Amino acid sequence: MDKHTEITNNMTQQDVPDEGRRNMMKLTGAGMVALGVASLTTGKAFASSIKLNNDWDKKFAKSDKVDHKKVTFINRYGITLAADLYQPKNASGKLPAIVVGGPFGAVKEQSSGLYAQIMAERGFVTLAFDPSYTGESGGEPRNIASPDINTEDFSAAVDCIGMQANVDRERIGMIGICGWGGMALNAVAVDKRVKAVVASTMYDMTRVMSKGYNDSVTLEQRTQGLEQLSQQRWQDAGKAAPAYQAPYNVLKGGEPQFMVDYHDYYMTPRGYHPRAVNSGNAWSQTTPLSFMNMPLLTYISEISPRPVLFIHGEKAHSLYMGKTAYENAAEPKEMMIIPGASHVDLYDQVDVIPFDKLTSFFEQHLA
Repeated sequence: MDKHTEITNNMTQQDVPDEGRRNMMKLTGAGMVALGVASLTTGKAFASSIKLNNDWDKKFAKSDKVDHKKVTFINRYGITLAADLYQPKNASGKLPAIVVGGPFGAVKEQSSGLYAQIMAERGFVTLAFDPSYTGESGGEPRNIASPDINTEDFSAAVDCIGMQANVDRERIGMIGICGWGGMALNAVAVDKRVKAVVASTMYDMTRVMSKGYNDSVTLEQRTQGLEQLSQQRWQDAGKAAPAYQAPYNVLKGGEPQFMVDYHDYYMTPRGYHPRAVNSGNAWSQTTPLSFMNMPLLTYISEISPRPVLFIHGEKAHSLYMGKTAYENAAEPKEMMIIPGASHVDLYDQVDVIPFDKLTSFFEQHLA
């Protein structure tokens, strides 16, 4: 057990009264994602209908080098997704395109939109989207995640961007950030339309929810966690509505540094957005169930012969997940580790995110 895991486990044990609940929190509170501090108590759900906000409410300045518009599209499950489409100004002909998603629990007004706008400045048509059940996208109940449906969201975004008149369907790439890095890799393994993929500061959400940080959860703790979630289903069924966790990224003191980093992004003017799950909202309590039973990245080697680029911070607590994914991927593959960078630095620090590398990678492989 490393220092981060030990601190996280001590923290969650302070918040719950019994051993079963402590193990549940270790499994889902500590393992639930670029997430933050969460306890299994009722949080809040969101409104049901899709209402697109046409104001510029993003956490980055609007570029005068790109054209922007909001679009919607429908995934294979009939859920309507909301997205931002960015296109280079005054471009002509068929252009290469990139779909961007993540982090897990974020919205397109945060990191994914920043990546998308900057890559549009560099000559790509880009699309940043809100996953099903979150942000401005549809789906009921709110703030639910699924390894299957959210993988499908990426392919549905490929459908959307490939329908744009100025996009070359044979030159589509993908970027997944944080927990959506794993989703992007999972999508590209089966979606052969995507020619190149980047996973930036990635999480494997099924691994961390099933095993906790640094794979520290025992079989006994996993079993107790699943028992707790199974019982929660009775409560949800009785109320015909899901219970939610406590607000994410609200610090109580004593948290490990990476959770402080999440707070500094999601809960301050730097990155706070009211629609983001991680900005003081929460996932449903039973969201971990499918993640604990359906591992992502089983077929990561089948991305080959298409190229994969992994980008991670040297000091990121999540680096071990990126290294494992890199080891399991087949050639051609590359891993770029940014000296001194934390996990969250790759969300929005434009002097740290290697946009020149991203540009050259996609220029080469979407040629």
